[in-house]
Amino acid sequence: MDFVVGLSKTLVKFDFIWVVVDRLSKSAHFITVRIDYNVHQLAKVYVKEIDELGTQLSFSRTFHLQMNGQSERTIQVLEDMLRACVIDFGGHWDKFLPLCEFSYNNSYHSSIDMALFEALYGRGSRSPIR
Repeated sequence: MDFVVGLSKTLVKFDFIWVVVDRLSKSAHFITVRIDYNVHQLAKVYVKEIDELGTQLSFSRTFHLQMNGQSERTIQVLEDMLRACVIDFGGHWDKFLPLCEFSYNNSYHSSIDMALFEALYGRGSRSPIR
């Protein structure tokens, strides 16, 4: 888990992205949060968005790639995707975050020799863009 910080505020005041990466399948989940969320609010978001059973929290530290290189690499890709969305679609990054997550999880990853969705569910996704 890690956070993407320094984003412009959206209309509903989101300014952070919480990035959760599954260690086994390498699939990622991108969650919009606000800087003023306290620990209890973050816990509620986590329980709502991620199945808390059987998970282990592992926060990485900034600029310590040896600690969690997978999260750092995922964040680099996410930032590139968001830049493209902001340029093409006018700056509302929170509206395009689900599309970024879908695209990321349906793209081929050489580390597992398949798309992340396929690794997680055992089959390719059924999307109209194939």
